[in-house]
Formats: sequence, structure tokens, C-alpha cells
Amino acid sequence: MENVQTSAENAKAMICAAGALITSLFGWMGWLVVIYAMAMGLDYATGTIAAVKAHEWRSSAAREGIWHKTGCIVTVAAAALTDWMLSLALSNLPLGKWEPEYTVLLCPLVLVWYIVTELGSAVENAGKLGAPVPGFLLRYMKRAQEKIDTSGTGAAK
Repeated sequence: MENVQTSAENAKAMICAAGALITSLFGWMGWLVVIYAMAMGLDYATGTIAAVKAHEWRSSAAREGIWHKTGCIVTVAAAALTDWMLSLALSNLPLGKWEPEYTVLLCPLVLVWYIVTELGSAVENAGKLGAPVPGFLLRYMKRAQEKIDTSGTGAAK
């Protein structure tokens, strides 16, 4: 029993240390990364539990879910690299002074969009598990995602 408790404490310490490192390196955007990781875990766990409950769990579907989440992570990384590239280019190319200074735009929008998507999916999974899901919560999540899409579209014009 003591080994299990020590292992659990070590796992918690590693998770906390990883979260602290991410947030200390990236500030407020690091918190978005942590929230995104938690939302992905919640969605994957609730999706797995809902599939097991419905006797529909298949390893091929679970692998597809992991591939999907991997693609989302790659998209977040591409948005972060694009923000970094734009920040460097706008700060160093002789294009005139850009006000305000560009730091980030795309990556936080992409992260929030994915967070809302993952949390919406987790709530839908909760409904499949038999939990009563407030309709206003699903409507709010859908509206939030539409607002983020609109914000990103407006910034790209």
C-alpha cells in the first residue's frame, strides 16, 4: 500500500512540476496549454467511459481519437510557431513601426477554440452517461466557439 501511495504522490508532484514549468515559461498562455491538456484528458476519459457503457468501445476508435488529438496538438504548435515568426518578422524587418508590438494572437485563439471543443465533447459524453446536461451550457459553448471563429476571421482580414 505504501508503494502505491508513494507512486501516486510522485505522479502528482510530476504533474504539478510540469504545470508550473509551462506556466512559468509561457505566462498566461501557459495556463491555456494546461487547461487544454486537462480538457483533452477529460474528453478522452469521458468518451472512453461512454463507449464502454454503450458496449461500443473499440481499440481502433480509441486510436483514431488519439490521432485526432495529435493533429490538434500539431495545429496548436503551428499557430504558436506562426505567432513567433510574425513577432520576429514585425520586430526586425524594415517595415516601419508596428503599434502595438505583436506578441501573440493566433495561438491563444486556437487554444481557446480547442478548449471549448474538448469541453463541449466532454459535456456531450456526460449526457451519454446519463447526466442531465443543461441546455444553456451547450448553447453557451457553441456560441463561444462561434465568437472565437468570428474573432479569428476578423483578425485575418
